[in-house]
Amino acid sequence: MLTCRTGKRIYQTEAVAEDALIDAHSRNNYSGSGPVAVYRCEECGYWHFTSKGAINERLALLLKNGKLNLQQEASQWEKKLKR
Repeated sequence: MLTCRTGKRIYQTEAVAEDALIDAHSRNNYSGSGPVAVYRCEECGYWHFTSKGAINERLALLLKNGKLNLQQEASQWEKKLKR
């Protein structure tokens, strides 16, 4: 796992960072906290998560239409079945 000198995980492109953001929300129940968007870092030039600012459009759409809840349920079942 690559990290920036800021200590944050590096994502090579904005699209990869957005996919990872949505995956993180699928695996974790942030309940109003946690990362909400991605940004390009001035230190390293790569992409990171942020919990500040406006919510990512793709993430907002998944939350609005209920698809993120379905992904979260699927992730919870995967964890239970792996035990």
